[in-house]
Amino acid sequence: MDNRNEVREFLTTRRDRITPEAAGLTAGANRRVAGLRRSEVAMLADVSIEYYAKIERGHLAGVSDSVLDAVARALQLDDAEREHLFDLAHAANGLTVVPPRRKPKQWTTRPGLQFALDAITAGPAFVRNGRMDVLAVNDLGRAFYDWVLEGPADGNLAKFNFLDERSREFYPDWNTAADTSVAILRIEAGRDPRDKQLHDLIGELSTRSDEFRTRWGAHNVRRHGSGVKNFYHHVVGDLTLSYEGMELTAEPGMSFLIYTAEPGSPSEERLKLLASWVATQPAPPATRVEPAAPIPSTVEETN
Repeated sequence: MDNRNEVREFLTTRRDRITPEAAGLTAGANRRVAGLRRSEVAMLADVSIEYYAKIERGHLAGVSDSVLDAVARALQLDDAEREHLFDLAHAANGLTVVPPRRKPKQWTTRPGLQFALDAITAGPAFVRNGRMDVLAVNDLGRAFYDWVLEGPADGNLAKFNFLDERSREFYPDWNTAADTSVAILRIEAGRDPRDKQLHDLIGELSTRSDEFRTRWGAHNVRRHGSGVKNFYHHVVGDLTLSYEGMELTAEPGMSFLIYTAEPGSPSEERLKLLASWVATQPAPPATRVEPAAPIPSTVEETN
Protein backbone atom coordinates (compact mmCIF):
# COMPACT_ATOMS: atom_id res chain seq x y z
CA MET A 1 0.00 0.00 0.00
CA ASP A 2 1.14 3.55 -0.75
CA ASN A 3 1.47 5.20 2.64
CA ARG A 4 0.87 8.65 1.18
CA ASN A 5 -2.42 7.54 -0.33
CA GLU A 6 -3.43 6.05 3.02
CA VAL A 7 -2.64 9.30 4.84
CA ARG A 8 -4.38 11.47 2.25
CA GLU A 9 -7.56 9.41 2.17
CA PHE A 10 -7.71 9.00 5.94
CA LEU A 11 -7.31 12.72 6.68
CA THR A 12 -9.68 13.73 3.88
CA THR A 13 -12.45 11.44 5.12
CA ARG A 14 -11.98 12.72 8.69
CA ARG A 15 -12.13 16.35 7.53
CA ASP A 16 -15.22 15.77 5.39
CA ARG A 17 -17.25 14.40 8.29
CA ILE A 18 -16.88 17.44 10.59
CA THR A 19 -19.24 20.36 10.06
CA PRO A 20 -18.07 23.90 10.85
CA GLU A 21 -20.68 24.06 13.63
CA ALA A 22 -19.26 20.90 15.23
CA ALA A 23 -15.83 22.55 15.18
CA GLY A 24 -17.15 25.77 16.72
CA LEU A 25 -16.95 27.76 13.48
CA THR A 26 -19.51 29.73 11.50
CA ALA A 27 -20.40 28.08 8.20
CA GLY A 28 -21.23 31.25 6.32
CA ALA A 29 -23.22 31.61 3.12
CA ASN A 30 -22.58 29.92 -0.23
CA ARG A 31 -20.52 27.17 1.31
CA ARG A 32 -19.81 24.37 -1.18
CA VAL A 33 -18.53 21.68 1.21
CA ALA A 34 -20.30 20.09 4.15
CA GLY A 35 -17.10 19.37 6.05
CA LEU A 36 -14.17 21.55 7.03
CA ARG A 37 -11.91 23.28 4.55
CA ARG A 38 -8.16 22.67 4.71
CA SER A 39 -7.69 26.26 5.82
CA GLU A 40 -10.06 25.72 8.73
CA VAL A 41 -8.24 22.58 9.88
CA ALA A 42 -4.95 24.48 9.63
CA MET A 43 -6.37 27.31 11.75
CA LEU A 44 -7.71 24.88 14.37
CA ALA A 45 -4.37 23.03 14.48
CA ASP A 46 -2.41 26.31 14.59
CA VAL A 47 -0.27 25.48 11.56
CA SER A 48 0.06 27.22 8.22
CA ILE A 49 -2.31 26.29 5.40
CA GLU A 50 0.67 25.25 3.28
CA TYR A 51 1.98 22.94 6.00
CA TYR A 52 -1.37 21.28 6.61
CA ALA A 53 -1.91 20.85 2.86
CA LYS A 54 1.46 19.07 2.71
CA ILE A 55 0.41 16.78 5.56
CA GLU A 56 -2.92 15.97 3.91
CA ARG A 57 -1.13 15.15 0.66
CA GLY A 58 0.46 12.33 2.61
CA HIS A 59 3.84 13.74 3.58
CA LEU A 60 4.06 12.75 7.25
CA ALA A 61 7.81 12.08 7.38
CA GLY A 62 9.37 14.44 9.89
CA VAL A 63 6.09 15.79 11.25
CA SER A 64 6.43 16.22 15.02
CA ASP A 65 4.23 14.50 17.57
CA SER A 66 2.96 17.89 18.76
CA VAL A 67 1.73 18.74 15.26
CA LEU A 68 0.12 15.31 14.89
CA ASP A 69 -1.63 15.88 18.24
CA ALA A 70 -2.85 19.27 17.06
CA VAL A 71 -4.20 17.79 13.83
CA ALA A 72 -5.88 14.99 15.78
CA ARG A 73 -7.59 17.54 18.03
CA ALA A 74 -8.67 19.69 15.09
CA LEU A 75 -10.20 16.67 13.34
CA GLN A 76 -11.73 15.42 16.62
CA LEU A 77 -10.13 11.99 16.25
CA ASP A 78 -11.00 9.36 18.83
CA ASP A 79 -8.32 7.25 20.50
CA ALA A 80 -8.25 4.60 17.78
CA GLU A 81 -8.10 7.20 14.99
CA ARG A 82 -5.35 9.14 16.75
CA GLU A 83 -3.32 5.96 17.18
CA HIS A 84 -3.88 5.14 13.51
CA LEU A 85 -2.58 8.58 12.49
CA PHE A 86 0.55 8.03 14.58
CA ASP A 87 0.98 4.56 13.05
CA LEU A 88 0.84 6.11 9.58
CA ALA A 89 3.43 8.67 10.65
CA HIS A 90 5.70 5.94 12.04
CA ALA A 91 5.44 4.08 8.73
CA ALA A 92 6.28 7.26 6.83
CA ASN A 93 9.37 7.67 9.01
CA GLY A 94 10.45 4.06 8.44
CA LEU A 95 9.89 3.02 12.06
CA THR A 96 7.91 -0.10 11.19
CA VAL A 97 10.46 -1.66 8.86
CA VAL A 98 11.01 -5.33 9.69
CA PRO A 99 14.49 -6.68 8.87
CA PRO A 100 14.32 -9.15 5.97
CA ARG A 101 14.34 -12.85 6.91
CA ARG A 102 15.34 -15.81 4.77
CA LYS A 103 12.02 -17.52 5.28
CA PRO A 104 8.91 -16.58 7.31
CA LYS A 105 8.63 -18.59 10.49
CA GLN A 106 5.58 -20.76 11.04
CA TRP A 107 3.48 -19.92 14.08
CA THR A 108 2.19 -22.68 16.32
CA THR A 109 0.38 -22.46 19.62
CA ARG A 110 2.76 -22.59 22.58
CA PRO A 111 1.73 -25.29 25.07
CA GLY A 112 1.39 -22.73 27.85
CA LEU A 113 -0.90 -20.57 25.73
CA GLN A 114 -3.09 -23.55 24.86
CA PHE A 115 -3.21 -24.54 28.54
CA ALA A 116 -4.43 -21.01 29.34
CA LEU A 117 -7.14 -21.28 26.69
CA ASP A 118 -8.20 -24.73 27.89
CA ALA A 119 -8.44 -23.50 31.49
CA ILE A 120 -11.33 -21.27 30.40
CA THR A 121 -14.39 -23.53 30.39
CA ALA A 122 -17.33 -21.16 30.87
CA GLY A 123 -17.04 -19.31 27.58
CA PRO A 124 -15.42 -19.28 24.14
CA ALA A 125 -11.80 -18.12 24.17
CA PHE A 126 -9.46 -17.70 21.24
CA VAL A 127 -6.31 -16.02 19.94
CA ARG A 128 -6.26 -14.03 16.72
CA ASN A 129 -3.79 -11.84 14.87
CA GLY A 130 -4.34 -8.42 13.30
CA ARG A 131 -5.42 -10.02 10.03
CA MET A 132 -8.28 -11.63 12.00
CA ASP A 133 -7.01 -15.19 11.59
CA VAL A 134 -8.26 -17.35 14.47
CA LEU A 135 -5.04 -19.14 15.47
CA ALA A 136 -5.94 -21.03 18.66
CA VAL A 137 -9.17 -21.81 20.54
CA ASN A 138 -10.51 -23.59 23.59
CA ASP A 139 -13.19 -26.29 23.21
CA LEU A 140 -16.09 -23.86 23.47
CA GLY A 141 -14.37 -21.49 21.06
CA ARG A 142 -14.02 -24.28 18.52
CA ALA A 143 -17.72 -25.05 18.79
CA PHE A 144 -18.72 -21.39 18.83
CA TYR A 145 -16.70 -20.61 15.68
CA ASP A 146 -17.25 -23.93 13.89
CA TRP A 147 -18.60 -22.20 10.77
CA VAL A 148 -15.57 -19.87 10.76
CA LEU A 149 -13.00 -22.62 11.26
CA GLU A 150 -14.46 -25.26 8.96
CA GLY A 151 -16.09 -23.22 6.21
CA PRO A 152 -14.78 -21.23 3.22
CA ALA A 153 -13.37 -18.58 5.57
CA ASP A 154 -10.66 -21.07 6.65
CA GLY A 155 -10.43 -19.54 10.10
CA ASN A 156 -10.41 -15.87 9.09
CA LEU A 157 -13.13 -13.72 10.68
CA ALA A 158 -13.08 -11.07 7.95
CA LYS A 159 -13.49 -13.68 5.22
CA PHE A 160 -16.35 -15.20 7.19
CA ASN A 161 -18.03 -11.80 7.39
CA PHE A 162 -17.88 -11.07 3.68
CA LEU A 163 -17.47 -14.38 1.84
CA ASP A 164 -19.73 -16.75 3.80
CA GLU A 165 -23.47 -16.08 3.65
CA ARG A 166 -23.93 -17.89 6.97
CA SER A 167 -22.34 -14.90 8.69
CA ARG A 168 -25.62 -13.01 8.24
CA GLU A 169 -27.28 -15.64 10.40
CA PHE A 170 -24.43 -15.84 12.92
CA TYR A 171 -24.33 -12.03 13.37
CA PRO A 172 -27.89 -10.68 13.90
CA ASP A 173 -26.43 -7.17 13.53
CA TRP A 174 -24.38 -8.03 10.46
CA ASN A 175 -23.63 -4.45 9.42
CA THR A 176 -21.99 -3.64 12.76
CA ALA A 177 -19.94 -6.86 12.62
CA ALA A 178 -18.85 -6.04 9.07
CA ASP A 179 -17.92 -2.46 10.02
CA THR A 180 -15.86 -3.77 12.94
CA SER A 181 -13.99 -6.30 10.82
CA VAL A 182 -12.96 -3.68 8.28
CA ALA A 183 -12.00 -1.15 10.96
CA ILE A 184 -9.72 -3.71 12.65
CA LEU A 185 -8.04 -4.53 9.32
CA ARG A 186 -7.57 -0.81 8.64
CA ILE A 187 -5.84 -0.41 12.01
CA GLU A 188 -3.53 -3.31 11.15
CA ALA A 189 -2.77 -1.87 7.70
CA GLY A 190 -1.64 1.37 9.32
CA ARG A 191 0.46 -0.41 11.92
CA ASP A 192 2.19 -2.80 9.50
CA PRO A 193 1.92 -1.51 5.91
CA ARG A 194 4.42 -4.11 4.66
CA ASP A 195 2.42 -7.20 5.62
CA LYS A 196 2.03 -9.00 2.28
CA GLN A 197 -0.51 -11.47 3.64
CA LEU A 198 -2.66 -8.57 4.84
CA HIS A 199 -2.40 -6.93 1.41
CA ASP A 200 -3.43 -10.19 -0.23
CA LEU A 201 -6.41 -10.54 2.12
CA ILE A 202 -7.57 -6.98 1.45
CA GLY A 203 -7.14 -7.50 -2.29
CA GLU A 204 -9.20 -10.70 -2.22
CA LEU A 205 -11.99 -9.15 -0.15
CA SER A 206 -12.05 -6.00 -2.30
CA THR A 207 -12.33 -8.10 -5.45
CA ARG A 208 -15.00 -10.46 -4.18
CA SER A 209 -17.17 -8.24 -1.98
CA ASP A 210 -18.77 -4.89 -2.81
CA GLU A 211 -19.75 -4.60 0.87
CA PHE A 212 -16.11 -4.82 1.90
CA ARG A 213 -14.86 -2.47 -0.82
CA THR A 214 -17.32 0.26 0.19
CA ARG A 215 -16.37 -0.02 3.85
CA TRP A 216 -12.64 -0.09 3.11
CA GLY A 217 -12.96 3.19 1.26
CA ALA A 218 -14.49 4.86 4.34
CA HIS A 219 -11.15 4.60 6.24
CA ASN A 220 -12.83 4.00 9.60
CA VAL A 221 -10.72 2.48 12.37
CA ARG A 222 -11.45 1.12 15.84
CA ARG A 223 -9.97 -0.91 18.64
CA HIS A 224 -11.64 -4.14 19.71
CA GLY A 225 -11.17 -4.13 23.48
CA SER A 226 -14.44 -4.89 25.25
CA GLY A 227 -18.18 -4.76 24.81
CA VAL A 228 -21.34 -6.81 24.30
CA LYS A 229 -22.35 -8.67 21.12
CA ASN A 230 -25.34 -10.66 19.95
CA PHE A 231 -24.93 -13.92 18.06
CA TYR A 232 -27.12 -16.67 16.70
CA HIS A 233 -25.48 -20.09 16.93
CA HIS A 234 -26.95 -22.83 14.78
CA VAL A 235 -26.89 -25.34 17.66
CA VAL A 236 -28.14 -23.32 20.67
CA GLY A 237 -29.77 -20.21 19.22
CA ASP A 238 -29.50 -16.60 20.43
CA LEU A 239 -26.54 -15.57 22.58
CA THR A 240 -25.77 -12.22 24.19
CA LEU A 241 -22.13 -12.26 25.27
CA SER A 242 -19.68 -9.82 26.80
CA TYR A 243 -16.15 -9.87 25.44
CA GLU A 244 -12.76 -8.81 26.75
CA GLY A 245 -9.68 -8.54 24.57
CA MET A 246 -6.06 -8.50 25.75
CA GLU A 247 -2.82 -8.04 23.86
CA LEU A 248 -0.34 -10.89 24.33
CA THR A 249 2.94 -9.46 25.61
CA ALA A 250 4.88 -12.55 24.52
CA GLU A 251 3.28 -12.55 21.06
CA PRO A 252 3.35 -9.04 19.53
CA GLY A 253 0.39 -8.45 17.25
CA MET A 254 -1.72 -11.22 18.83
CA SER A 255 -4.93 -10.74 20.84
CA PHE A 256 -6.49 -13.05 23.44
CA LEU A 257 -10.28 -12.73 23.53
CA ILE A 258 -12.87 -14.25 25.88
CA TYR A 259 -16.66 -14.29 25.55
CA THR A 260 -18.79 -14.72 28.67
CA ALA A 261 -22.50 -14.70 29.48
CA GLU A 262 -24.19 -12.92 32.38
CA PRO A 263 -24.63 -15.37 35.28
CA GLY A 264 -28.14 -16.79 35.45
CA SER A 265 -29.06 -15.50 31.98
CA PRO A 266 -30.55 -17.55 29.13
CA SER A 267 -27.25 -17.08 27.29
CA GLU A 268 -25.37 -18.75 30.13
CA GLU A 269 -27.71 -21.73 29.91
CA ARG A 270 -27.19 -21.89 26.16
CA LEU A 271 -23.40 -21.80 26.55
CA LYS A 272 -23.71 -24.74 28.95
CA LEU A 273 -25.80 -26.50 26.33
CA LEU A 274 -23.14 -25.77 23.73
CA ALA A 275 -20.51 -27.23 26.08
CA SER A 276 -22.60 -30.38 26.40
CA TRP A 277 -22.87 -30.57 22.63
CA VAL A 278 -19.08 -30.23 22.34
CA ALA A 279 -18.65 -33.26 24.60
CA THR A 280 -20.57 -35.40 22.10
CA GLN A 281 -18.48 -34.39 19.08
CA PRO A 282 -15.44 -36.25 17.67
CA ALA A 283 -12.00 -35.10 18.81
CA PRO A 284 -10.83 -32.06 16.81
CA PRO A 285 -7.90 -32.27 14.38
CA ALA A 286 -4.49 -30.96 15.33
CA THR A 287 -4.14 -27.19 15.58
CA ARG A 288 -3.55 -25.55 12.22
CA VAL A 289 -0.14 -24.06 11.52
CA GLU A 290 -0.40 -20.41 10.61
CA PRO A 291 2.13 -17.89 9.27
CA ALA A 292 3.51 -15.75 12.04
CA ALA A 293 2.45 -12.14 12.28
CA PRO A 294 5.40 -9.85 11.48
CA ILE A 295 7.00 -8.63 14.70
CA PRO A 296 7.05 -4.81 14.83
CA SER A 297 10.37 -3.11 15.44
CA THR A 298 8.96 -1.25 18.44
CA VAL A 299 6.57 -2.39 21.13
CA GLU A 300 3.39 -0.33 20.83
CA GLU A 301 1.25 0.71 23.76
CA THR A 302 -2.25 -0.75 23.69
CA ASN A 303 -5.45 0.34 25.36
